[in-house]
Amino acid sequence: MKVVLINPQIPPNTGNIARTCVANEIELILIGKIGFDLSDKALKRAGLDYWKYVKLKVYNSFEDFLSEVSDLKKLLFFSTHGKKLFWDAPYTEQSYLIFGSETSGFPKSFYKEYMRQMYKIPMKSNLVRSLNLATSCGIVVYEALRHITYDKIINNLIDSK
Repeated sequence: MKVVLINPQIPPNTGNIARTCVANEIELILIGKIGFDLSDKALKRAGLDYWKYVKLKVYNSFEDFLSEVSDLKKLLFFSTHGKKLFWDAPYTEQSYLIFGSETSGFPKSFYKEYMRQMYKIPMKSNLVRSLNLATSCGIVVYEALRHITYDKIINNLIDSK
């Protein structure tokens, strides 16, 4: 599984997400206009001393990233504009969990091109536009891990019959 951030802008969010990735042996991919230097103190502080363990790839553009993706069905996008709920996403060990910028979300074209693969985290209140990016990423990563673990248990039970 991989976590993908498109145009991340806030260093502590990316640092916290990197830490979550290390904790779960997940690759972190940063794409596009990164709103900070990768040596930023706030980024390093949020990631603590785990940065040496981060499996990190950086791409200049989404097109560069896509050129290395073999199955576009493995792309799962998470946005407040998604029509389906995040716990219904078809998570696999090969999934790319993709999140947009904290300040502007995804590029506008994504909402048309990838809407079928776009999921949202529901919120009870309309007072909040969105959850923090690091929080959203943590919610989705652990839901994906829960799905994958559950699917393995079910498949093992079916195979043993």
